[in-house]
Amino acid sequence: MGAGSTFRLLPMGESALLIELAGIAEVLALEAALRARVASPLTRASGSSQVGWAGITDIVPAARTLLLITEPGVDLDALRRAVSALAAQLAAQPVGVDPSRRCDSEVEIPVVYDGPDLDVVARATGLSTQQVIAAHTESLWRVGFGGFAPGFAYLVGGDPRLVVARQATPRTRVPSGSVGLAGEFSGIYPRESPGGWQLIGVTDAALWDADRDPPALLSPGTAVRFVATSPRRATVHHARPVERATPVGRGLEVIATGPLTLVEDLGRVGFAAVGVGRAGAADRSAHRLGARLVGNDPGSAALEVTLGGLQVRSLGSLWVVLTGAAAPATVDRRPVPHAAPFALRPGQVLALGMPLSGLRTYVTVRGGVDLPRTLASESTDTMAGLGPAPLAPGDFVPVGRPDGEFPSVDLAPVPEPVAGLMTLGIAPGPRHDWFARPQDLAETAWVVAARSDRVGVRLEGTGLARHPAELNAELASEGMVRGAVQVPPNGQPVILLSDHPVTGGYPVIGVVPEADVDRAAQVRPGQPVRFRWV
Repeated sequence: MGAGSTFRLLPMGESALLIELAGIAEVLALEAALRARVASPLTRASGSSQVGWAGITDIVPAARTLLLITEPGVDLDALRRAVSALAAQLAAQPVGVDPSRRCDSEVEIPVVYDGPDLDVVARATGLSTQQVIAAHTESLWRVGFGGFAPGFAYLVGGDPRLVVARQATPRTRVPSGSVGLAGEFSGIYPRESPGGWQLIGVTDAALWDADRDPPALLSPGTAVRFVATSPRRATVHHARPVERATPVGRGLEVIATGPLTLVEDLGRVGFAAVGVGRAGAADRSAHRLGARLVGNDPGSAALEVTLGGLQVRSLGSLWVVLTGAAAPATVDRRPVPHAAPFALRPGQVLALGMPLSGLRTYVTVRGGVDLPRTLASESTDTMAGLGPAPLAPGDFVPVGRPDGEFPSVDLAPVPEPVAGLMTLGIAPGPRHDWFARPQDLAETAWVVAARSDRVGVRLEGTGLARHPAELNAELASEGMVRGAVQVPPNGQPVILLSDHPVTGGYPVIGVVPEADVDRAAQVRPGQPVRFRWV
């Protein structure tokens, strides 16, 4: 990695470790060494707590950091020692060729330069809009690394005059195909998603297709040239959703869905480096409880219902359980219990009302929802656009055959989600020192914003001030974890949930423990939230 390289180990919650390095060359050198050890059969077989390599589930490279995500319970102190020893071995070695300077292939991207922030970028750089366009198109960009979303690539090597800050307040909706700038990078949003980059144009290039091999158009080492095209809005290509099953065999016929009903299991593991996050159930504990109560595998899929309203007709004889937010529920207008399995006979209709507290109810059927998998999971990722589309009236949801004995537990007395003030624990994060008074996070009364979703719980209150030394600093995008609390320049925290982007460029002041993230997934807009440092 070269003598004198920057190397810091930073906290990132209970099951992750963030490694800060000098630059992308050092990041990719350490990543290669780590991947070789994680893939080692000896390491996989031994599961040594002293080494800990076998417990790493995802490795996320970024501009100057490497994020290691582990299985729950991995000894992070042992992992820190092992990573430090490995970095020391690499320190005396030459870094080698920067992969961002390779030119394995070249891709041409047509762009209509009419983005909403084109004038903003011109003012910030002191260029005219035409000069901004010229600087962008005359640069030979290269893919440094992936992240943020499937198909999203961080492009490096652009004109240094185009270095601009991100939006002070991130947009909740960035149209698919948007071409943007942030810091030293340029990038293209593969699909509609939240984001804080400065948008200068749009393209109709198909950046991601799960059915294509490889699914990403832009991979590390690819050279990219942007070409200005005439002002038109061509159709942007999207990955196709999972096709609906036809009503054959056991399952549920959807009559109504309420605000949002999704298929969720425990998510995708091992794809973060190519921009595919884990996704999965927002409230994992409620999802796991449902699986236990009907004897399903913990990773089986269930229905996640937001604010009730679901109505389904049983096709076949089924056993069902409801967990999470306690929605008033009936079968053929007769009340059924919460957190206790009940039978659905052929033709009977299960209907969920709005829960008095909490946000998400899980409908788990013995045998599990049985739909085709995308990248090893049935989960819907609302940000990445992977997995089944949200359920709609007329859909048929097939159910698999039960495997194993029916459990003897017939009721799980679990507390309902809090309706009033929700207090969440939080541990210091990797950028805790970017803030003037980190304690203000716990001393402020926050309110859940209406813009909250499966990507993150957005909070409103007296904004957190940055430390004077970091007032105008730009953080290079780095790996994110579920439960990370990002703070954009407006000072309003965001608790990242299941569909969070793989990487992000706003500093993480702290990380909420796993159990409390499940509780955070049940808060409603307008509900008060406080933090407690742990």
